Amino acid sequence: MRFFSKTDIGTKRTENQDRVWTGTLSDTACAVVLCDGMGGENAGSRASQLTVDFIAERFKRGFRDDGAIEGGGGANRNVIRNLMITSLIAANSLVYGEAVTDASKHGMGTTCVAVIAHNERAYIINVGDSRAYHIFGDNIQQITKDHTYIRTLIEEGEITEEEGLTHPDRNAITRAIGAEAGITPDYFEIDLHKESIILLCSDGLHSYGNDVEIAEIIVNNPKNKVCDLLVDYAISNGGRDNITVAIVVL
Repeated sequence: MRFFSKTDIGTKRTENQDRVWTGTLSDTACAVVLCDGMGGENAGSRASQLTVDFIAERFKRGFRDDGAIEGGGGANRNVIRNLMITSLIAANSLVYGEAVTDASKHGMGTTCVAVIAHNERAYIINVGDSRAYHIFGDNIQQITKDHTYIRTLIEEGEITEEEGLTHPDRNAITRAIGAEAGITPDYFEIDLHKESIILLCSDGLHSYGNDVEIAEIIVNNPKNKVCDLLVDYAISNGGRDNITVAIVVL
């Protein structure tokens, strides 16, 4: 199992508020945590860095190769699920607490998408519009669902997918780490195959391209070059946001 990542400031921003961590949890497991911060001055960077560091440490300390959490027992999927969900909920409390007690950090928050890949299964959790995809063969499937105002309008039939691409509120997030005292992340599990690839990315990638072209870049190039190529692809299409990508390759 291999993993690669890259983050880039993009063509227009003066600060990169994205953060990403990749790491090995055991001989048969690895993890990625990717965040896209929001907030004035350094607040977004603080929110994303705080979240990445906190969740990465929880994953490293809590994961066991049999799927058990430290201090607990039993190798089952629910244990990994609980580790991931409680880690995001605790990170939310941490970021929210700082936002409400430090006036300079008021309103800070971050998206978060994370994966633990263990043996032939991926465990994925997200808040916001940073995404996880599963690429297998020539196919690409979005695993996560964006927590955005536009996605709500599309699901309610108010606008079409095409109209959502240019809607003035297309960047409005409806759920983020640190935005409220409590949070409910989405959680997913998928089976992996021998050629499976998991892609995690901030909206700096998926807002400046399309899924088919992203999949073609991933499938048709050396995997250690893919993250560089995806960043270049987003920049060639405008790249006006921070761009962060990570892949896990079986």
